[in-house]
Amino acid sequence: MRVLLQLRPSPDVVAAVADPVVSTPAADVADTLPGVVLDPSFAPVVVPRPVPGGGDPLSLNQPLTFSMAAREASVVVRGEISDDEISTRVTLLPALRPEVVGVFADPVIGPNLTCGGDPPVGDWHDVERLLRVAELAEEGLDGTGVAVAVLDTGINARHVTRQLDREVNLDAERSWSPAGVDGGAGEFAVDHGTMCAFDALIAAPRASLIDVPVLLSRRPGGSALDGLLSDAVAAFAHLRTVLAERPAESRSLVISNSWGSFSPLWDFPVGHPGNYSDNPAHPFNLIVSSLDRAGADVLFAAGNCGRDCRDSRCAYPDRPIAGANSHPDVLSVGGVDVRGERVGYSSQGPGRLTARKPDICCYTHFSGSRAFGDREPDSGTSAACPVAAGLVAAVRTLWPSSRLSPAQLRTLLRRTADDRSDVGFDDDYGYGIVDTRALLASLRRRARRVA
Repeated sequence: MRVLLQLRPSPDVVAAVADPVVSTPAADVADTLPGVVLDPSFAPVVVPRPVPGGGDPLSLNQPLTFSMAAREASVVVRGEISDDEISTRVTLLPALRPEVVGVFADPVIGPNLTCGGDPPVGDWHDVERLLRVAELAEEGLDGTGVAVAVLDTGINARHVTRQLDREVNLDAERSWSPAGVDGGAGEFAVDHGTMCAFDALIAAPRASLIDVPVLLSRRPGGSALDGLLSDAVAAFAHLRTVLAERPAESRSLVISNSWGSFSPLWDFPVGHPGNYSDNPAHPFNLIVSSLDRAGADVLFAAGNCGRDCRDSRCAYPDRPIAGANSHPDVLSVGGVDVRGERVGYSSQGPGRLTARKPDICCYTHFSGSRAFGDREPDSGTSAACPVAAGLVAAVRTLWPSSRLSPAQLRTLLRRTADDRSDVGFDDDYGYGIVDTRALLASLRRRARRVA
């Protein structure tokens, strides 16, 4: 079984791992651990230490800050433990080696494709109209200067340019690939990631795309569209550096994630300290929080495990919005068609890390990128997530995180959503469908208050 090992080596080693100029091999961090085969292709990643205001240090329902100080942060490496030794090694390693903080699941992650063969409902111009893109542009909210990171199967920028009939801004310098992934930023095969990139640019046509093909990493026995959560850990660490390089007064970064973990078979059981699905202390869930606190907007697709049309890979018996897709510090996005009807595959709450997920719904199952053929829709919550990410990026044009924190923007999106139930939040729609006109009105009121 592949695992993530969280270690606390000497401060000098932590500082070396944190230095983007220095390349620190896994062996320098972990040396020899009993029963663990380290993966030398995985570059160690620093995990900042959460510093709560008080109470439970692992609770994500209270204000947190994160320390990257060498004497406080830890380091994650990737390795394998023999299947017949998992329970023994996971229990004994922290006791045998004091530098071992914990051993965590490194589950397989995959894109949120959709089931069924229903034709598209409307096209991307309908989505443009529903998101009131013309009104956003009149307000100067077109994504100019805002980066949107698409963590997926890679982007084909030429295809996106053809379908939109306008130039695409691709930030190759800040793009990143896991070890072993061949291809240049913006030059990957037309696939799921290309669809996500297209959809993000509907509401934010001037945004810059950061290409992060985490789902193209290969593992023995894996499919062409399976990544590992450890690659997402490394990708988020890279994006943390990207965000830190931005001037504080104009800092913004939108991170779109149309993927998730579908099966508990690749995870430790719920309640086990190494579990991912329900564990706020998993290193990836901590890194997600640290990006939010640093000023990034993190969006995740709610998934396609809805009761009416479940993806065949869905193996959770209930509460399928798991791990970071249900994180309190992310915007979890369900799917509706352009008529405002929930698509049958959109996962319902409650979520695992926090119950009130999804947060909102956005548009999907429309004719748009043609990434899968001329007659195939941009579908799944995979499309809904980047469509919502584009709306967030449009807002960030004039509302950087110094002016409106990620938490405040999530609250505005929830409060201004078009409620589809009689009691506010519900497990089908979350707080409702994104409502750009109500969002703009709220932003104008906010601007007048602070003027």
